[in-house]
Amino acid sequence: MTEAILLVGGKGTRLRPLTVHTPKPMVRAAGVPFLTHQLARARAAGVDHIVLATSYLAEVFEPHFGDGSSLGLHLEYVTEEEPLGTGGAIRNAAARLHSAPDDPVLIFNGDILTGLDIGELVRTHRRTGADVSLHLTKVTDPRAYGLVPTDGTGRVLAFLEKPQTPEEIVTDQINAGAYVFRRSVIDTIPAGRPVSVERETFPELLSAGAHLQGMVDSTYWLDLGTPAAFVRGSADLVLGRAPSPAVPGRCGDRLILPTARVAPDAKLTDGTVVGEGAYVADGARVSGSTILPGAVIEPGAVITDSLIGTRARVGERSVLTGTVIGDGAVIGADNELRTGVRVWCDARIPAGSVRFSSDQ
Repeated sequence: MTEAILLVGGKGTRLRPLTVHTPKPMVRAAGVPFLTHQLARARAAGVDHIVLATSYLAEVFEPHFGDGSSLGLHLEYVTEEEPLGTGGAIRNAAARLHSAPDDPVLIFNGDILTGLDIGELVRTHRRTGADVSLHLTKVTDPRAYGLVPTDGTGRVLAFLEKPQTPEEIVTDQINAGAYVFRRSVIDTIPAGRPVSVERETFPELLSAGAHLQGMVDSTYWLDLGTPAAFVRGSADLVLGRAPSPAVPGRCGDRLILPTARVAPDAKLTDGTVVGEGAYVADGARVSGSTILPGAVIEPGAVITDSLIGTRARVGERSVLTGTVIGDGAVIGADNELRTGVRVWCDARIPAGSVRFSSDQ
């Protein structure tokens, strides 16, 4: 297998304000755009030609990655004028593939962090003679996902959208967002209109008698669709819990990028990342968080499980837990922001304006 399509066209609405100026796959995780980790893992699995299916802020990708040669890849870019869904995006990008009709083509989503054994998924596809093979993973609570029951050989029996009742939960296996398609099957997807592989393509293939094979791989898997998940994923990359050959440094409790400055008595723990040109001042404590390039953390601030946007500033003694601060925003001194708070880009919160506890 040498070719892949990577779906990177989504707007990332659940991640706003992180995605106001940056497409979701380009938000930094463990010091580099998340997409870098996916490209590096694909390359390590033997892929050398990847077509990026872009849409939202499409102009950002090529200036950063170019032709892919720095990663040992040949990258091409296809832009959707109108969003086409997962299936439509695959069909739209397929014109750039060089594979023969029976060749396998790897397809994966641009917002999944996983330790999937890509090579084993392709071997399973070849060994079973499947038309499409799907990476499946097991989750404790499958209610938020599409369920994929299989028989004893791994052959897919059905696609069940998010179950609403306990009786509908017939399996803990879910669609994990990575596939291998027989090249000729991609050409059966309707062109020029929105198509969902999950809701249209896969069920129709199944009803037509196609062979869809599931492979359960229960290594690390995380959907980075929410800010809390994205922050956790970045920390797990730094800590070495999630595998990637693209982490720019040794795995450990923290990752400090070149030109970042951290005061000697600042404390960074639990997979914290400090981006280029950022500054963490005296007495600050940052745990499990991402500090993007150019951000400033002032003395005595306490930041936990949060993401601080590019060129943002967190004032002295402010306490942030489970929050997202947009690019260029300023949080004044002595504020207290708790889980779920999102401060938009360039917003200003005056000193002592927001608290969840007494100021005494």
